[in-house]
Amino acid sequence: MLLNYIWIAFFLLAFVIALVKLLFLGDANVFSSIVQALFDASASGFTIALGLTGVLSLWMGVMKIGERGGATRFLSRLIAPLFRRLFPGLPRDSPVHGTIAMNLAANMLGLDNAATPVGLKAMQQMQELNPDKTRASNAQIMLLVLNTSGLTLVPVSIMVYRAGCGAENPADVFLPILLATYFSTMAGLVAVAIYQRINLFHPVVLAYLAAGALLVAGALWYFSGASREEVETLSSVTSGLLLFSVIVGFIIAGLRRRVNVYDAFIEGAREGFSVAVKIIPYLVAILAGVAVFRAAGCMEIIETGLARACELAGWETGTDIIPALPTALMKPLSGSGARGLMIDVMNARGADSFVGRLASLFQGATDTTFYIIAVYFGAVNIKNTRHAIPCGLLADLAGIIAAIFIAYLFFRDA
Repeated sequence: MLLNYIWIAFFLLAFVIALVKLLFLGDANVFSSIVQALFDASASGFTIALGLTGVLSLWMGVMKIGERGGATRFLSRLIAPLFRRLFPGLPRDSPVHGTIAMNLAANMLGLDNAATPVGLKAMQQMQELNPDKTRASNAQIMLLVLNTSGLTLVPVSIMVYRAGCGAENPADVFLPILLATYFSTMAGLVAVAIYQRINLFHPVVLAYLAAGALLVAGALWYFSGASREEVETLSSVTSGLLLFSVIVGFIIAGLRRRVNVYDAFIEGAREGFSVAVKIIPYLVAILAGVAVFRAAGCMEIIETGLARACELAGWETGTDIIPALPTALMKPLSGSGARGLMIDVMNARGADSFVGRLASLFQGATDTTFYIIAVYFGAVNIKNTRHAIPCGLLADLAGIIAAIFIAYLFFRDA
């Protein structure tokens, strides 16, 4: 229901702002720009879904092999003590626990091409257990928010963009991004736990969270002394090795169970193709709404208003963050849009400037909340998203606030 109101607001606000520009500012091209952006977004939605078809078919085929071979059930047992408490509505012996574990691991390693198909597979498995097929279950919301919070251990893509924009040390944002995205994830987890009355103080949950905190601390310690080349090399080797090891491991598990591996892959790949087709309407809808909102100049108005508010409040240093804020505001709506804004800021102000680094932190601190909602819930025809959007946006807000404080801590003299 909330997504319905947000989508309507995109169009109504865009229309009002564009009408004001036409009647009072003499902008004769504003409506043609909006219509063109609308058409471009519709085409982009179809193109993105088409591009996902092959990846979805591949990974859902691999997941089917793992499911038939018992590999996902093995992963379920490893993570079951924690997931039984974070996903109390799921059966204890359900293979979905293993699928969720793989999805979160792929996200942390920045393996987007693997994370999305595995996450969609988890959504489908949970949908089979969902008594109300049009209403998001508690487990589905928890998984979605953990995805939108965007926990990433090594943000290689951002470092690559910084290198392309002339950063002296593109990896200098690694530690700040890791910290910011960690706070974002914790905020999302706590928000969902409050809504769903999940006890995060259970000894088992605390033990897993402490282990995660130690992992983050260990990564911070190790990478703090590593060069950009070492970070990129280690990330590339680890990601590739882990990814291909999963595929080979699933195949071996299938062989041990005497599964017809090829037939299992084909069956899963067919499911991936059908999922990609289901996504198209939802993806076109959300991208169209974001496109008209942006083309009408609504983002520019928000940026100007925030700058004026900082001036009136006497927060002079607050104006330092304003040029980077469009990246933060765009990220929940469009990953590619936020990426473009980040690159634009780095090109205009310098990749090593405070604003350029802050824009990089904003890009890495959160994920594309509305895009993920459109894709994940659209794949299983969920209409009522319940508290998924508020919790996802709260995680985004926590990531943005953390990014600002961390940027001042690390880069205030830039």
